[in-house]
Amino acid sequence: MTVPGGYSIKTYRYLRMAMVAMIVLLGAALVIEWSKTDPHCLQTSISAYYYTPVRAIFVGGLITIGVCMVVLKGNTESEDILLNVAGILALVVALVPTPGQGACHSVRVALGDAAPNVSNNMLAVFVVGVPCLLLTAFFIVRDRRRQPAGWTPMYVLGLGVAVLIFGGGLAWFLADRSGFIGNAHYASAIVMFVCIVAVVLLNAEQYRRKQRKHAVPHSPANRYSVIAVAMVAVPLFMVVWKKAFGWEHAVLWIEGTLIVLFAAFWVSQTQELWTDGIRQELPRSPQATPSPL
Repeated sequence: MTVPGGYSIKTYRYLRMAMVAMIVLLGAALVIEWSKTDPHCLQTSISAYYYTPVRAIFVGGLITIGVCMVVLKGNTESEDILLNVAGILALVVALVPTPGQGACHSVRVALGDAAPNVSNNMLAVFVVGVPCLLLTAFFIVRDRRRQPAGWTPMYVLGLGVAVLIFGGGLAWFLADRSGFIGNAHYASAIVMFVCIVAVVLLNAEQYRRKQRKHAVPHSPANRYSVIAVAMVAVPLFMVVWKKAFGWEHAVLWIEGTLIVLFAAFWVSQTQELWTDGIRQELPRSPQATPSPL
């Protein structure tokens, strides 16, 4: 009979594969929409495809990816916090559309005023978020009492970061609704991608320590380092190119590049952790004691 731990590993695998499936689903929807327009006609950003028939998959896919990032446990507490922040912000990116509708549509999608949609949906997120944060605080306090040896202050830090982002977003939403509707999408998308890049960097460092611990001749290159360098260098090059020569679709290609590289990272990490679920956190030096987490 399969041990209970096996079911946990399977759940990790299914959640991870679901995230990759959502990225492929979004890519397929974008390609189908593009095929129905002039080959040279592209929206200036992936977010602008919200105003095309892609909208349902764009919103649903981002919400699914965001929930998965929050639900999945990171390999380290720092990675877990970054994934939680990225997941929370993915909901904002999905529910608050970019102001620019673009000019490339296979058909005109009838849209009402965005303000009521954002107001209703984001208020629902805030209503659900408050009890979620309170429940998380309850679990932290309970674990502190029951298992003091395995408890770490990083739990409190993670909750504090979530409360700060959630509370700041709620205050912005209540105090300046028009400013929130006009700018929350961009602000959330930038911070979300920064968190994702930081997650890849953390994995590159942890994988380097893993390679050092299990040193073998002709060990393969650090896959996460390659992805991390590409995540920083390629978008930076595109920004410089846009500044120097002008490029209307720079944001589209930057977003697309980061999404593809994130998918590559997620597939690579899923393959590495297929059997174990979570990588053991290794110390900086061989003499140090590994984290009990």
